[in-house]
Amino acid sequence: MIVASDNMVIAVKVSGDIVTARQAGRELAAELGFTLTDITMISTAISEIARNITSYAGTGEIRVAVQERDGRRALVVQAQDQGPGIRDIPRALEDGYSTGRGLGLGLPGARRLMDGLIVESAPGQGTLVEMWKWVPTGA
Repeated sequence: MIVASDNMVIAVKVSGDIVTARQAGRELAAELGFTLTDITMISTAISEIARNITSYAGTGEIRVAVQERDGRRALVVQAQDQGPGIRDIPRALEDGYSTGRGLGLGLPGARRLMDGLIVESAPGQGTLVEMWKWVPTGA
């Protein structure tokens, strides 16, 4: 794991890396003053998108940082891989849709848990998932 102030990069290659990414998100969220409920939602969303990396792409990375979104501070999580890409992004965001053996809850579940989620992908070009949760005011 690479740490630079409020910016962490976690290589994701094996299932144990999912735990490391989840913990990095939990720690930063706690430092930023998120409630325990929000911390749980953030770490669960990280688990979902990190699991997609190990399940579909094999390897990738998770970046956790504090950035500005729409004029507000946010805890931003980016998951990037160079895997096969997502052919139909709107369909991948539907509950129950899966191209593998999963339940199809990863991306739609992460979207429900966070304040925003964007997916950029194309077949053969890998995938970038960016999601964020607004930092509590006063933090």
